[in-house]
Amino acid sequence: MSKRILFVCHGNICRSPMAEFVMKKFVRTAGLEEVFEIASAGTSDEEEGNPVYPLAKRALAEHGIGCPGKTARCLTPEDYGRWDMIVGMDAQNLLNMRRLFGGDPEGKLSLLLDHTPESDTRHHHRDVSDPWYTRKFNIAWDDIYTGCKALFEKLKDERADD
Repeated sequence: MSKRILFVCHGNICRSPMAEFVMKKFVRTAGLEEVFEIASAGTSDEEEGNPVYPLAKRALAEHGIGCPGKTARCLTPEDYGRWDMIVGMDAQNLLNMRRLFGGDPEGKLSLLLDHTPESDTRHHHRDVSDPWYTRKFNIAWDDIYTGCKALFEKLKDERADD
């Protein structure tokens, strides 16, 4: 049984592709490529077809992660049925996803940082800030890495329990 995860941000050129390729690295390192399918999309079509933003690409490269051939794509209503988990980067992404999907009847939607142990103690959601606006790709990297690591560990543990 495979787990299909779609990461979502606004334009699919910074945060969600970073999450996609960070998670793919965790999966590859664990030898679980056949168990997971991972991709990313944006809630807006304004960047559709564009490559990963150069500063996001550089943040990945600084950690030995590439993103060859990745271009932005827009989230579609059909994505809800195709993916097991749809993980947004911020509250606005989550709102846009709920709007597009007409809700979340199967409980597939979440925010990346809600998967961290820290979120359990805070009892409130925390967004991955958009480095497109802040220019702080290092902070986005830290949040994305932390969120992906926590999500991967959780899914790996669930898999072991099956």
